[in-house]
Formats: sequence, structure tokens, C-alpha cells
Amino acid sequence: MMQIRNWLPFLGMPLMLLAVQVIAIILVMPMQAAGLVAFEDPESVANPLIFIGMLLVFTLILLLLIRVGGRRFIALFIGFAIFMTFLYIFGALSTLALGVTGAAAIGTVIAAGAATALLYLYPEWYVIDILGVLISAGIASIFGISLAILPVLVLLVLLAAYDAISVYRTKHMITLAEGVIETKAPIMVVVPKRMDYSFRKEGLNIGEGEERGAFLMGMGDLIMPSILVASSHVFVDAPAVFWVLSAPTLGAMAGSIAGLAVLLYFVNKGKPQAGLPPLNGGAILGFLIGAVLAGSLAWCPFCI
Repeated sequence: MMQIRNWLPFLGMPLMLLAVQVIAIILVMPMQAAGLVAFEDPESVANPLIFIGMLLVFTLILLLLIRVGGRRFIALFIGFAIFMTFLYIFGALSTLALGVTGAAAIGTVIAAGAATALLYLYPEWYVIDILGVLISAGIASIFGISLAILPVLVLLVLLAAYDAISVYRTKHMITLAEGVIETKAPIMVVVPKRMDYSFRKEGLNIGEGEERGAFLMGMGDLIMPSILVASSHVFVDAPAVFWVLSAPTLGAMAGSIAGLAVLLYFVNKGKPQAGLPPLNGGAILGFLIGAVLAGSLAWCPFCI
């Protein structure tokens, strides 16, 4: 029984990653119908550079706020970003179901406000996980329909390199993560190690000298490989082999799960790890294998 309990957290994270990817694919159609694209030209390879530039500016601002003690402002800023994300998600779904109506708009605002309030007023681990999966899927879907395959591949490679440098060399990502965690901003998913664990009451630490009561995984680790999954579903012309999923999409999903398994192996050793190198690398490798098997290489300028 103890061995099963020890392995439960390592089953929870892959299940959440898979849920993000499936929901992102489901959200693709309503997101497209609502016109929620991040970039006007999805084929432009400049888009990943814009994305990275925005990420660097955002990271710098957060680090400065942590340094000057502005953690409360960080929590408010992240809360506003979460509310806006919920607006996009619920707005796309309500538009698909009800059309562009006043009732749909009002319902969207109410649903987004209620979901955001629930995250902050009752931040139990299962509330954070359910809504965190929805947030991650919504963001992955938006960028998945906004970036064609080649820009996505460039983005994932750049992000993996940046994550490795920021964790192992400059270590500023560890500082950023610790600072954001102290604000209790719900931008991570929580996988408890014990059945009686409560994130609201215990946070991460059980007590003096004791190990953490849960594993944490940043939403970015769920989102980034899932962007390739959503993008391959939209931009790759390949027949479905399971449900609505083509071989390239299934390959990206399987590869990201394999990358997560590698990540969890090293996380279990107790040291901070950069998540995106194995996650993005696995998703890219799995996608490429699936694309070759499906003969879907029209997206590749070097393969024609």
C-alpha cells in the first residue's frame, strides 16, 4: 500500500498533462470561432521571438517586485491575468453555445469572476488542479491556433534552452518560483503525497524538518508542450487515427508524457529541475516521428 501511495503523485501529473492536451484540442474550434488568436500571421517565425521577448520582460518585472517586497502586487497581477484567461475560455464556449448575445457576455463575466474568486478564496489542491488544468488548456489552445508548426518548434526549442539556463546557470527561475509560491498565487498544480493533505492549511511544508506534503508543477510545464499538440491538430494535414487525433498529434502527446516521466525521475531525487527540456524535447521528438509515419511533412521547408 505504501508503494502505491508513493507512486500516486507520479500518476497524477501525467494525467493532468493529458487532460490539458485533450481539453486544448476540444477548445480549438470555439477559440477559432471567437477569433482568439495571439498573432495575426501564424506562419511567421518572428512570433517565437516576440513571445520570448515578452516572457523576459515579464520575468524581469516579477524579479524586481520580489526584490523590493512587492509580493502583494504580484498576487494581484497574476489574479488579473487569471481572470482575463477565464474570460477568453468561457467567452469562447458561451459564444459557441449561445452566439454573440448579451446573456452570453454577462454569463462569461460571472463565470470568470466566480472561477477566479474560488481560486483565491478556497485554494484547496483539487480546486487549484481542476481550474489550473482549464487555464493551461485555454492558453495552449490560444497559442496553438496562433502558431503554425515551424514557429512552435522554434518556440519550444528556445524555451527549453532558456529554462535550462535559468535553472542550472543563472538560477533566477528558482528565485522566481520561490517568490511566486510565497504569494500563494495559483499558477501551479499541486499533487498531494498524502490522502489527508490540505494545501489551504499546510501550504507546502508540513512542519519543521519534515518533507513537503505535495509536489508542485508549474502551469508553464503543462502549457508549452501542449501548444505543439494543439498546433499539430490545427495546422498538420493528416488523417485521424484515434478519435480526432492524427499520428503527429498523438506523437506529440506521447512524447510529452515520456518527457514528463524522465523529468519526474530526476525530480524524485529532490533537486530543482528544468521541466521544459525533457517535456518540449519529448513532444518535438514524438511529433516528428508521428509526422514521418503519416507522411505529413508539408510544414517542413527542408523536407520538400
